[in-house]
Amino acid sequence: MSHGAPTAYPFVAEETIDASTASLQPPESSTSTDPYRHSLGNSQLNGFDMNYSRRGHVAVAVDPVALITTECITVTSAMRKHARWAHSSVSAILGGSSTPMNPSLQSSRPPTPREDLGTRKGGKGRASIGMPDAGDDGGLANRWGLRGKKGKSMQDNPLMAGFGRLRRELTGCKDIHKFDTPSLLYPFLQVIQASATSAPITSLALVAITKFFSYNLISPESPRLSLAMQSLSAAITHCRFEASDSAADEIVLLRILKLMEGMLSGPGGDLLSDESVCEMMETGLSMCCQSRLSELLRRSAEISMVKMCQVIFERLKHLEIEAGDDLDALDEKTKEDMDTVKMDPSANTNDAVKSSLATPPSDLRPSTSFDKSRATTNSMDNGSEVGVGPASEASDDALIKPYSLPSIRELFRVLVDLLDPHDRQHADTMRVMALRIIDVALEVAGPSIAKHPSLANLAEDRLCRYLFQLVRSDNMAILHESLIVAGTLLATCRGVLKLQQELFLSYLVACLHPRVEIPREPGIDPALYAGVPQAPKLVKPPPSQASSGRSTPVPVKDRQKLGMEGGSRKPDAREAMVESVGALARIPSFMVELYVNYDCAIDRSDLCEDMVGLLSRNAIPDSATWSTTSVPPLCLDALLGYVQFVAERLDDEPRYDGYPGVNKLREQRRRKKTIIKGASKFNENPKAGLSYLSSQGIIEDPTDAKSVAAFLSGTTRISKKQFGEYISKKGNEPILEALLDTFHFEGKRLDEALREMLETFRLPGESALIERIITVFSERYFEQARPEGVADKDSIYVLTYATIMLNTDQHNPNVAKEKRMKFENFAKNLTTCNGGQNFGDQFLQDIFDSIKSNEIILPDEHDNKHAFDYAWRELLLKSGSAGDLVLCDTNIFDADMFAATWKPVVATLSYVFLSASDDAVFSRVITGFDQCARIAGKYGLTEAVDRVVYCLSYISTLAIGSPLNTSLNTEVQVGENSVMVSELSVKFGRDFKAQLSTVVLFRVVSGSEAVMNSSWKQIVQIWLNLFVNSLIPPFFAPNRMEISPIPLQNPSQVIDRGQNKNEAGLFSAFTSYISSYAADDPPEPSDEELESTLCTVDCVNACSMGDVFANVVNMPVNSLKPVIEALLDHLPDDPSSIVISVKSETEPPVSPNAQKGALTGPAYDPSHVYLLEFCTVLALRDEETIATLGGDVAEALMNVMRNSTSYHSIMISRTIFYLLHVLHASYEHSFLRVPIVLHSISSFKKDLLDKSSSLVLQGLTRCIKEPGPLRNEIMTSPDFWVILRNLTSSAQSAPVVFEILEGVAIGSPPTVMADNYESAVKLLNDFASAGSVGSTVEQKKDRRPARRGQPQKAPEKQPRVEAAVARGVKAITMIYSLTTRIPVLMQQSLLESKEAWAAYWSPIFRALTTQCTNPCREIRHQAFASLQRTLLSPELTSGEHEEWTAIFGEVLFPLIVRLLKPEVYSSDPVGMSETRVQAATLLCRIFLHYLVLLSKWDGMLDLWLKILDIMDRLMNSGQGDSLEEAVPESLKNILLVMSSSGYLVPPSQDPAHEKLWVETWKRIDRFLPDLRKELDLEGPKEVEEPLASHSAPPTEEKKADDTTKAKVAPVS
Repeated sequence: MSHGAPTAYPFVAEETIDASTASLQPPESSTSTDPYRHSLGNSQLNGFDMNYSRRGHVAVAVDPVALITTECITVTSAMRKHARWAHSSVSAILGGSSTPMNPSLQSSRPPTPREDLGTRKGGKGRASIGMPDAGDDGGLANRWGLRGKKGKSMQDNPLMAGFGRLRRELTGCKDIHKFDTPSLLYPFLQVIQASATSAPITSLALVAITKFFSYNLISPESPRLSLAMQSLSAAITHCRFEASDSAADEIVLLRILKLMEGMLSGPGGDLLSDESVCEMMETGLSMCCQSRLSELLRRSAEISMVKMCQVIFERLKHLEIEAGDDLDALDEKTKEDMDTVKMDPSANTNDAVKSSLATPPSDLRPSTSFDKSRATTNSMDNGSEVGVGPASEASDDALIKPYSLPSIRELFRVLVDLLDPHDRQHADTMRVMALRIIDVALEVAGPSIAKHPSLANLAEDRLCRYLFQLVRSDNMAILHESLIVAGTLLATCRGVLKLQQELFLSYLVACLHPRVEIPREPGIDPALYAGVPQAPKLVKPPPSQASSGRSTPVPVKDRQKLGMEGGSRKPDAREAMVESVGALARIPSFMVELYVNYDCAIDRSDLCEDMVGLLSRNAIPDSATWSTTSVPPLCLDALLGYVQFVAERLDDEPRYDGYPGVNKLREQRRRKKTIIKGASKFNENPKAGLSYLSSQGIIEDPTDAKSVAAFLSGTTRISKKQFGEYISKKGNEPILEALLDTFHFEGKRLDEALREMLETFRLPGESALIERIITVFSERYFEQARPEGVADKDSIYVLTYATIMLNTDQHNPNVAKEKRMKFENFAKNLTTCNGGQNFGDQFLQDIFDSIKSNEIILPDEHDNKHAFDYAWRELLLKSGSAGDLVLCDTNIFDADMFAATWKPVVATLSYVFLSASDDAVFSRVITGFDQCARIAGKYGLTEAVDRVVYCLSYISTLAIGSPLNTSLNTEVQVGENSVMVSELSVKFGRDFKAQLSTVVLFRVVSGSEAVMNSSWKQIVQIWLNLFVNSLIPPFFAPNRMEISPIPLQNPSQVIDRGQNKNEAGLFSAFTSYISSYAADDPPEPSDEELESTLCTVDCVNACSMGDVFANVVNMPVNSLKPVIEALLDHLPDDPSSIVISVKSETEPPVSPNAQKGALTGPAYDPSHVYLLEFCTVLALRDEETIATLGGDVAEALMNVMRNSTSYHSIMISRTIFYLLHVLHASYEHSFLRVPIVLHSISSFKKDLLDKSSSLVLQGLTRCIKEPGPLRNEIMTSPDFWVILRNLTSSAQSAPVVFEILEGVAIGSPPTVMADNYESAVKLLNDFASAGSVGSTVEQKKDRRPARRGQPQKAPEKQPRVEAAVARGVKAITMIYSLTTRIPVLMQQSLLESKEAWAAYWSPIFRALTTQCTNPCREIRHQAFASLQRTLLSPELTSGEHEEWTAIFGEVLFPLIVRLLKPEVYSSDPVGMSETRVQAATLLCRIFLHYLVLLSKWDGMLDLWLKILDIMDRLMNSGQGDSLEEAVPESLKNILLVMSSSGYLVPPSQDPAHEKLWVETWKRIDRFLPDLRKELDLEGPKEVEEPLASHSAPPTEEKKADDTTKAKVAPVS
């Protein structure tokens, strides 16, 4: 026969398993000559299909009846080769019987299991059933040549006869599926159960049955399948055979395992009864338990057990589906059957295993039955095996209940009990096996186990208790499997394991959280990982830290009792624990559940925070030093998974139904922190603690003993020792009484009541304090319990003391066992203490026995199994009140949870990112950062966003405060664009880690701007560093101020690099390098440096900073405040600390074009300008930003102004510009005042003001552009006019100043007022004076006569000169235009007439007379014309005042005197003599014009005499003939008019004018002696008309006036 190849592990795959099973077939079976065996090949042993009901049937190519017949012959042939059956008849082979047809033997139906059981119990009946008559004729047998004993034929053995009978029954069978299933299996089962058969024969029977199921000969439709399954189960679990060699024996056991596995997973598996399932599981476990079996078999048994348990616990889910919503009905229905099945797996109680371990056949012993409860029956002698008899026709199918909760619960119980660490019967290998099987059960049906009380109670109590002790084991196999099971248990059943989960996780935290400080690595700022906790919160701090407020809900001593204390665990153990934590952390809702159920529960530990802290600390690489190298990545993965789960829930719809309120949990958390702090204070000083708790509202009334007692007894954080001492002190009796009132002693023996009380607090050490407690206890106990046989409370008092002493005596380790108190001593000590009588002996005996066997545990004492049992009992008691765990499939708690846990997460990510070198780590960490920021941004966690930004900024290396050297920055043309190669760009371009973090940083910032606060400082620093190195523009958003971009370098630092674009090749590159070196220029950047810079540019572009800027500019005002603060913080507080830039050897030389004087002085820092401009732009956004932010920005700008000498002129000029813009926008607010701003500008030194002129004027123009209070205040400020006057001399700023002035003088509405009138006139005068530069052009023109025959060349144009002259001429015009405002101003001024005239007319005349001597003729002529018009203006003499007469003494006379000065004359020799003539003519004309008015003035004579003196000086100036001609003519004209008007007449005609006449001619005769005779004014008048005689002179006067007008016409 062909056999399959053997396999090491027989149950890996079904086909492999079956082939290997076939290969283990004994030699006897392989000698069969049955033709069918060869045709079937290996397929006959395919075994059960574990997915039988789901996959198609195996097609059989052989007739089923023939197949069964073949199997019958195979078994009987093998049996006949055995000496025991060698004399059997051939009926089994031929299919007939050696006995005539006996009706009693025709039925092949086997007995039912119940009959079978009854037979076993009775110990009789099997031997006689089906036995033939002794006198039966054996001749037929003899004729067939079969030997008989003593000449007689052997009666067929019942085992053999069964096969023959089966063959007869099969005769004529057309459909095997209609054949009675028990009958089909019966002869094979008899062989399996027969103890006399050998292992190979038993194996053949098992192979045959396996084949029947494999080939679907037995199907769900087969008759009486249920009964057949019970029979089969009973047979294989009670299989007995003679032990031979161990290999053959183990083959039988292996086939049994495989058959059991197939039965459970096959079509009839769910028909098995609870008893059958238990027996099968017991058989499997027994094989697992027996160390004498081979390792291969035991492992195979374990694998089969795993598979069978999968099927059995899977059925639990199907039962729930069948039960529907009424799960309780399922539990109720099976409640009665719970105790009907019992399992006790052991190698010594299982028939099959016992048979395989039996001694060889020479010493055969009968096997015992499987169940201990069954009576054992001795098997028959070797010749009389179990008989074959008729069975009842009645089917027992209806009596068999399919297996359900009872067998599942019993299997679970047995598996759990195998874990008991204190049970010495079970080796650790058994526990490992049981753990693996339990893990499968939990994986398959964990949630279902939690739903059924009978199973849940096992999990909550025994399973957890054993598991939590096994995780302390140093056996790695035990530890590893325990952790796996614990993890699976919590993953599937944590809803009912609230306190158990806390205990387990607390232990893991205590074991895994290192107490070692994080090592400081070079290059990593310790501030980055400041958030990683050094110790978990659940560990009590040392005494020095006792005031920190941290405590633990599970005190260290209690954890020691529970075996939960952390300690030094081996590295492998730590790794296994970390794997367990990681598996739990991979449950999406796990951390949220920890937070809600523990961190927000007052009496629970902060498990969520501790778990995150644990993962964070162990994710840092140094944790590998005390664990393994796998631990840091495992913890990092779990930590990132936690963040990922929170991030994935961000956009989920919040679900509130069925969950505690968020606000309620916040309040609980706040209250919890208060209680922790208060308990810590109480443990140090009870009064202080209670006072604090009262002040915080935790204890409503500190004077109410009940509320104090209730709090102290109900808070686990209170020290039991301190509690006992406090309530026993004098004065605290009400609290002690209130505490004892909370106990219920009814129906409890004294030791039980005492035990309950002493579990609440520890007895103090002083006897007086103990007495106080016992006194109150005695009273309360006697009142409540009223114990029978006890006289009074004093008796209780004595007995209580005696019980406490007994407890100490019995359990004091320092007392020898033989010296401990006996019962007799105990009773003797209490003689006559019961009210003069003795206590009952039994009463005292019960107390004595209880104390001796179970110590009264005083909290915080001892560490033994009793202590563990006490602490575990306490935990189970608390479980009832703690309630079930809230499972959280929602995101409503994520915000608070993340707020409590983000610090260690971000710190760890930062540390790992900096220390990692693996791309996969970078990728995960970067994702983690991004998710953290998204979470924090969504939930408004400003501090978290700030921390993420800070960490990423640090990693990016761009946020360094000390700027890199920019003096060597070189601009390089790349294609159409140019890039700036700098130290920063090269370094950053080489650092991939920095680039990665920068991209993530700005991805984080984008969208989170409104949440950020302090981290703007880092972002601003990055922007500054990028800006000063030309990597970003000043602003991505449009700048609302019209100002040129911020210059990046002081012009003195610009490097003039020659452009040699057409040169190429090595030689040109070399010469370029040498020439730049010789010129002290920096060498050309290398290709690598250029490539790094391009990488930097690409990275910066990838950051999408423009989006960030756009978001910042549009942020709400409150969110802008931190940005402004960050910007202003970067400005230096002490400007004197700015380094002065002095040329050194290392500094590049300036270009030849650079300004020579720029080598010293304050250094230019464009970053400061950037800060100020950014601030200003943000502040000027709208009215709200101005009101909120304007003050801070204005103060910063003013601070720069106050320290202007410490800053570069570029910064100062731009600062003024920003300041004036802020002033314009914030005039309605009080934080900036016009006088202060203008005064600070006007105080600048001349050179600084000149450098700043453009922006100063631009800012001022904006402020005075529109009419309003601001414009008026600026216009009237003296500093404004000082600034304008100081800037007038600059050719660059003069046009702008003049434009401003023009708006003032002739703008609408007019802004010339009393306060600025004189300033305006002075400034106009200055502009007119500035136009004197035009004289040089005019005089050059005079000196260039045209040659004959050659056209005159046009003079070269000088735009600046022409512009200055034009401004001068216009200034004169504007001065004149102001005269129209003078009367109004004088009227408004309310000054006296003299003062008003001096204030308003005098400035005009001073300016005009000054300009009448201007070397530039065009301006001079315009001034002269304007002076003439002004002097003739009607407004001059309006009113009754006589101040206008000063026009002679203060205007005309000084003008003529000045004109006579040589230096004035020499300024324009050609044109100045004409001006003198005009001045003389003007003097005469004005005198004549006002002659009538002057005649009424007392000073007329003096004025006239002064005029004559002036004429005298003009005549004798000796500087040309023009005056000598013009003066006499003008004088003649005046004299004639005066004479004709009756003012100048001889004394003879009018004695009143005698003095005038005499003095006049006296003066005239000096310089014109002939004039008197020429005029002849003394002769008689022929014509009486007064004016006829001087008609000619006025004509001349008119001519002169017309001449003047003509001369000034071109410019007027």
